[in-house]
This record gives sequence, structure tokens and C-alpha cells, in this order.
Amino acid sequence: MFWSQLTWAELPAKIAEANQAAILPIGATEQHGPHMGCGMDYVLADILCSAVSTVTNVPMLPTMPYGCSIGHSQRWPGTLAIQPITLINMMKDIGDWAYHSGIRRLFIVNTHVTNAAPLRCALEMLRAEHDDMMVTVINSAHISERVREFHHADGDDWHANDAETSLMLATAPHMVRSELLNFADDPDRTEGLVFSHPVNRTSTNGVTGTPSISTTEKGQEWFQWMVEDLSKLIQQGLKETPPLANSYFSNHTQ
Repeated sequence: MFWSQLTWAELPAKIAEANQAAILPIGATEQHGPHMGCGMDYVLADILCSAVSTVTNVPMLPTMPYGCSIGHSQRWPGTLAIQPITLINMMKDIGDWAYHSGIRRLFIVNTHVTNAAPLRCALEMLRAEHDDMMVTVINSAHISERVREFHHADGDDWHANDAETSLMLATAPHMVRSELLNFADDPDRTEGLVFSHPVNRTSTNGVTGTPSISTTEKGQEWFQWMVEDLSKLIQQGLKETPPLANSYFSNHTQ
């Protein structure tokens, strides 16, 4: 069910079987503290959406490894950020071309928090141009209430925390430097602030949270929750139709 591995002759049938749907994973490449690889976000996006694609039989587009990470500053090496406008345009272009291949239900699955605003802009542009295309942006940390709770348990402005570290220990252990976990904790300093500050002004080491308490066992359970709850959302979306059939472009129904 991987778009990149299907031929042009095979794609139409796969898309039709999936009710004209596709999953587009997007992550980021950015510093994740001293204890975790910089590709954590896109690795999670790829692993999560691969599992969900298998469960739902919805084709998965290639994972986007770069995101809007400019808030991480240039204090620590490793971040490869693109500007919000660049991300908007890239997602619009990918959505346009997916539409021309037959996609009418696009599930954008985002594993990096500050991609959310540019992705929402791309969503607005896609649905305004393509009257019969439905687009959603699903932020992985908020797939469901139980997923939200474990992501935010050790900090509202979490990053490279217990949740992310446990998920990597369970799904991609090569990404974690376990010998450094006990020295990586850094608290959330954003409570009560009026402004949104870049990470260089809120963290001493690029971490917000307590990776020292992460475990493989927690990560296994949490990852399974994410697969189950994201699969359920996508299966629901495969059946959804607009509440009204009115055209975007005129006062006529479609």
C-alpha cells in the first residue's frame, strides 16, 4: 500500500479500493536533545502511517522528512527547517498532484507540532480549488484523548520528552542514546507566559520533559493506542460525506 512502490498501472485500482483516499505523513528533521536522533518526527510519521496503512488498506504517500522547525533556533546543530510558506506551497503542490491521480480524501498526518498552522493553510487552499476533495490534518499527539494525555503528561510545551522517547525505544531504538537519558531532563518553562518563545529561550538542552522515565514497555502500549485510534479516525473518514452537497463555486448542488 505504499504509493512509492506501486506502478502507475496499479495505483488506480488501489485508490478505488480505498474509496479514493490516501495518507500523507509529514514530520521534521530537528534537534531532539542530546539523547535522540534528529529525525525522530519523520521516523515516527513513517512508522505510524505505515502501520495504519496496513490496517486500513489506504495507500500511503512518501513521508515528508522536513517541516517548519524554525522555532528550534540555530543554537543546536541538526535542525533542517523550511519556512512556513514553503511548507504551505509544498503541501498544496503534493495535494494537487494527488488529486490528479484520483485522490478525493486526503489524510495529512502530522507528527511535528509547529507544522500545524502551515498545513491548515494548505488544507484551505486545496479544498477551495478542488470542490470534490476532502482534506484533514490530523496531529498525531491529539489523535485521541488518551494519546493527548500521555504526550502532555510531563509538560504542556513538550519536546523529546517521555512520550517521544518511549515511542522511539519501542519502534526505533537505534534513535535513542539510552546512556544519556538520566541527564536529559529539562522542565517546561512556558507556563503563564504571554508570548510564544523559541526553544533557545525555553530549554537548556533542546528537551522539554522527562525522558529519564521513558521505557520500551510504555512506548509499545502508547504506539498501539496511536495505531488503533488513527486507524479508527481514517476508517470513519472513508465513509464520511459533506453534510450538504452545495458547490463551492455557485449556488447549484453538485
